[in-house]
Amino acid sequence: MSTASITEGAPAAGAPAGLPVVEAVGITKRYGPVVALDDVRLRVEPGESHALVGRNGAGKSTLVKILTGLGRPDAGTVRFAGEDAPALTDRAAWQTRVACVYQHSTVVPGLTVAENIFLNRQAPAGRRIRWGRLRAEARELLDRWRVDVDVDAIAGDLTVEATQLVEIARALSFGARFIVLDEPTAQLDGRAINRLFEQMRVLQAEGVTFLFISHHLAEVYEVCQAVTVYRDARHIVTSPVEELDKAALIDAMTGEPGGLTLPSPRVGAGEGKPVVLQAKGLTAPEFAGIDFALKAGEVVGIAGASGSGKVALAETLAGLRKPEAGTVEVDGQPLRGGGVREALKAGVGFVPEDRHRQGIVPELSVAENASMTIAGRLGPGHGFISPAKQRAWARERIEALGIVTAGPDQPVEGLSGGNQQKVVMARALASDPKALVLINPTAGVDVKSKESLLGMVDRVRDTGTGVVIVSDELDDLRPCDRVVVLHKGTLTAELQAGWQDGALVAHIEGVEETHE
Repeated sequence: MSTASITEGAPAAGAPAGLPVVEAVGITKRYGPVVALDDVRLRVEPGESHALVGRNGAGKSTLVKILTGLGRPDAGTVRFAGEDAPALTDRAAWQTRVACVYQHSTVVPGLTVAENIFLNRQAPAGRRIRWGRLRAEARELLDRWRVDVDVDAIAGDLTVEATQLVEIARALSFGARFIVLDEPTAQLDGRAINRLFEQMRVLQAEGVTFLFISHHLAEVYEVCQAVTVYRDARHIVTSPVEELDKAALIDAMTGEPGGLTLPSPRVGAGEGKPVVLQAKGLTAPEFAGIDFALKAGEVVGIAGASGSGKVALAETLAGLRKPEAGTVEVDGQPLRGGGVREALKAGVGFVPEDRHRQGIVPELSVAENASMTIAGRLGPGHGFISPAKQRAWARERIEALGIVTAGPDQPVEGLSGGNQQKVVMARALASDPKALVLINPTAGVDVKSKESLLGMVDRVRDTGTGVVIVSDELDDLRPCDRVVVLHKGTLTAELQAGWQDGALVAHIEGVEETHE
């Protein structure tokens, strides 16, 4: 049995000369009174990386469902290489034409790489699995597409980067040559992103075509040749990337001139102010000997590569992790026990790294999610909550933070990513914290939501709250009054307001390790 036998009858989903790999024309989709797509179009040429960008709610996810056969348009047509899309029930035919690598992995973590690649295709019907051949075919496939992953590795032990490559290889094994990458860099650091982009270029040279969905606009210019912008469920523009500069791209996404507006750092913001959060000799498996102080009204960034320990440090400051040595102090008092409850009681607000896994309870309402940390204040006590008080409080937060929702009773899973993140921020601010710790606060949100979330940071510091921002995005760090750099678990540099991108990146990558 060869790899060809596993995918027998699966045509390569390339396109004959002159025909697009995929073309969607006049696509309209409604969910009740909500128009998710309004007569949109998309045309992706063979061998290119084509970006699809737009604010949350622009219609990107709905189009991906239609392009991958998981949804049916109310009007319009989809063609692959000039042929009409298969019937929705013909999953095998869809798999030979298109695949999607989602931000949240679809591999089965307890199975090996080889088993995941050929999941449900391990052997012809009625025959036993020949494990040696299965592994050999998986290895042959990975070698063919230059994917350096051990076929015997357990998928759950892989890095995010390696998991994505396995999912791409699985798609290619069906014969698909058109792959949708949905926020592929959201959980990767700079080096991993560069390796992913290099892998994309290698695959493009082999005839693979990508639809690239990202909120990181710099990536569009780095890896894509064409870009399509949707706004408010409508097609706005399709253009070669080189003919649409970043300001024009942001204008197309937002419908407003002026591009991205971020708060400015404040030189000397903490001078003469009391320390609200301090780490003394903080040590854990990921970092050692951390001495760090945050003053009232100050915004401090913590930067570093994925293995630097920056996320673990932030989670320790917020009480999610207990240090092996050292202390965290809030307003001069050590956190006793070092847990979340103690941190909240002491005055530490927290926005976690992954809102989907750590930040929201999808089935609960906006009001319930936003008020979790202060539920005891919204009722007579003894574990009882007044729904009326909870709703009234939530309405104030909805208005103050600009959360777009049908109301406080709407399940939070029905909100866009940017509005879900605002709900998480509302909960972090609910207890009027002395210090606010944010990890990747604008991950997976659109341009206007990013402006809004970082604008909140500016307003929070005006109240005297100190803010720590841990992020992989330079835009998130621009409002910071100073940025400290963590490299291999050690604080190696401190850059004051006005830092240059090149200098910060050099410190993050360990090119320079002296304090500035």
